[in-house]
Amino acid sequence: MTRDQLFEQIKKKQSYLCVGLDTDLEKIPKHFLRLSDPVFEFNKRIIDATKDYCVAYKPNIAFYEALGHKGWESLQRTLEYIPKECFTIADAKRGDIGNTSTLYARAFFEQMDFDALTVAPYMGEDSVRPFLEFEGKWTILLVHTSNPGSTDFQLIETQDGKYLFQEVIFASQRWATPDKMMYVVGATHADKIGAIRALAPDYFFLVPGVGAQGGDLEAVSKAGLNAQCGLLVNSSRSIIYASAGEDFAEAATAAAKKVQDEMSHYLHKYVR
Repeated sequence: MTRDQLFEQIKKKQSYLCVGLDTDLEKIPKHFLRLSDPVFEFNKRIIDATKDYCVAYKPNIAFYEALGHKGWESLQRTLEYIPKECFTIADAKRGDIGNTSTLYARAFFEQMDFDALTVAPYMGEDSVRPFLEFEGKWTILLVHTSNPGSTDFQLIETQDGKYLFQEVIFASQRWATPDKMMYVVGATHADKIGAIRALAPDYFFLVPGVGAQGGDLEAVSKAGLNAQCGLLVNSSRSIIYASAGEDFAEAATAAAKKVQDEMSHYLHKYVR
């Protein structure tokens, strides 16, 4: 999917919502456990419930890998069920050197045909470059993440007084244009999003941490929106587990629509 195609979906749906498909067998309604593929059947209902209000889906690959070959089958079926107009992100946080990165990229871009893959950049350019070689695919670099431990290394100050995550942004912009690379910027660091936007004015940010993790959507939107939106804000638990009962799909619809309504307001207010 191209940048323009993604922006068209954002404008059409008045949304920059990404729904995280972090499907946990211990949290989905128990009646799904009687089915042959409970993960896919749950995902299918969530996709049907939210597809009108979001522009992207992001399965966290760990939830599928943990189930062995059945999990990979559920992931493939889920990917094939997602509407073609929606942007798909494999949240796998891969990153290694040389041929290993190439093989990771082939797995998610060729075998599974995701639009994008999250990548850890802290091994340097040669660990990221192989992902960037795939035409029409996106590499999403972890820059300033939403977890508490992000401060352990990402906020280390370098000799010239910059944070380590800022150095990653400076260096990586020499590797790829805003047409094929994005950055992960946690919503729990909303106070830094404006400064990060100044460093990368044209790049899309994938923003986790809104919803169950406490990130503020308005603060993120005000600081991060650009002329082509420039944001994909992820929400997982607060949508897919909005209810643990039989009404889980209806609750997911209501939760996604509430976020979409708010996003529509911010698009009109902050995007010029």
